[in-house]
Parts: sequence; structure tokens; C-alpha cells
Amino acid sequence: QVQLVESGGGLAQPGGSLRLSCAASGFTFSTSPMSWYRQAPGKERELVAAISATGVLTKYADSVKGRFTISRDNAKNTVYLQMNSLKPEDTAVYYCSRGWSQADYWGQGTQVTVSS
Repeated sequence: QVQLVESGGGLAQPGGSLRLSCAASGFTFSTSPMSWYRQAPGKERELVAAISATGVLTKYADSVKGRFTISRDNAKNTVYLQMNSLKPEDTAVYYCSRGWSQADYWGQGTQVTVSS
């Protein structure tokens, strides 16, 4: 069955960095676009970044452009989200998903908290 397992969340100070990882299994990862979403308390889930199957194409939410980078390693069936210059408003549960514009499978999420 499809499994998406996120890791790398935690507590970071404003201006700090975190790197999220998502290990995928149960489907052909190398032909699947992948995405990261986040959901903050009291807010709707929003798309943070997406990457095409080959990694050539990426897209980002305006709020994270220039600070976050999505990447993937098809040999390891893993997608990453490098988050730099973190802000308190980046605090949320971050979810890995399969898809470019619409997701059909989701991970369980990993908490990211940005606070001094």
C-alpha cells in the first residue's frame, strides 16, 4: 500500500533552518509529482511547494519563495523540503503528498514550530 512517512520536524528559532524528509513506498515514485502542504491551527491546509517527477519543475507558495526549496532523490524514493529563514508564521503541521495540483495520498504530518 502507499506510504508517505515524514520526518525532520521540530522546534526552530526565527531565522533558523529545518529540513523535512518524506520517504515514499507502495507506488512508482520516479513517475509521480510530489508536494508539501502545511496546516496551521485554525487555518486551511495550503500548498507549500511541489516538484515534478523528474525534478525539473517546481512551484512555491508566495509566502515561502526564496526561503524554502523542494527537491527529490528518485533513487531513494524521498522528497525533501529545505526550510531556511524560518518565521513564526511557518509554524504548522507539514504534510507530504503525491500530486502536483491535487493530492491523492498523504503522510501523517510532522510538526514544525518556530519560536524563540
